[in-house]
Amino acid sequence: MGLLGFAALAAVFFALFVGIASIAGLTSERRQVGRSLEAVQAIGTASANMRREVDVPFGDRVVTPLLARLTALGRRASTAGREADLQRRLDLAGSPAGWDVDRLLAVKVLGLVVGALFGVLLTLALGISLLPAVAVVLGLTSAGFWGPNLALYQAAYNRTDRIRRDLPDALDLLTISVEAGLTFDSALSQVARNTVGPLAEEFFRVLQEMQIGLGRSEALRALGARSDLPEMRGFVTAMVQADTFGIPIANVLRVQAKELRVKRSQRAEEMAQKVPVKILFPLIFCILPALFVVVIGPAAISIFRNITL
Repeated sequence: MGLLGFAALAAVFFALFVGIASIAGLTSERRQVGRSLEAVQAIGTASANMRREVDVPFGDRVVTPLLARLTALGRRASTAGREADLQRRLDLAGSPAGWDVDRLLAVKVLGLVVGALFGVLLTLALGISLLPAVAVVLGLTSAGFWGPNLALYQAAYNRTDRIRRDLPDALDLLTISVEAGLTFDSALSQVARNTVGPLAEEFFRVLQEMQIGLGRSEALRALGARSDLPEMRGFVTAMVQADTFGIPIANVLRVQAKELRVKRSQRAEEMAQKVPVKILFPLIFCILPALFVVVIGPAAISIFRNITL
């Protein structure tokens, strides 16, 4: 094989080498382009997921899971039957919108944690010694845990007291409406529309329960079960018995209204008789010392000056 043959063979091998290298380069470039496209798609997918997470409201992303965990802790810390008592207190308070037993337990646990942290920070800031610091921390922790209970109890007490004060006037209106020819349901609706307050809300709830198919007696019994007011339970019992035995409702309402007016007068007299006892301690510890200072003070100063001279 001559020099020309070797040159031709070298040219063939060189052409094969260049072709293989070109194919390998194109394949590698395609792989790199594919990897880049996959990375871009992954970034786009991650961005879309992040956008979906950001679009979810803050309450659903953070507040709701936090409340669920706090509620679980509150259920573990509460004793048996405590949830039923809290539900009873919520019913007496009128079932405030957005509040239930789970949220109340979560708020109690949150108050405990916040009270403990605030107590620790307060003792560190004031530099209190160990025993007073422990007392302060325990006091604030207890206040944070039992504070929602006290607020709920006060709300229930205020609502019950408002119902007690409004019930005699509402029964008077109910009696007048029934004697004017309206049925009991229509008279109850009339009173509910023309009055405001928790008693009107309870009457509206009775009417709603009757509209969804509950009997009058059952709706009235539910009204008595939602209240711990003796006057309300007496009214409910009288209405249920009148409905059961066919007694004229106007006569029953007239007797109930008269009885409630008498009880209201007796309650006012009782409160008036308690005033001297209640004012005794403020009189002794607040008013009399100031009176003694005003009356005896100048004489005491004159006596002191005469003695020193």
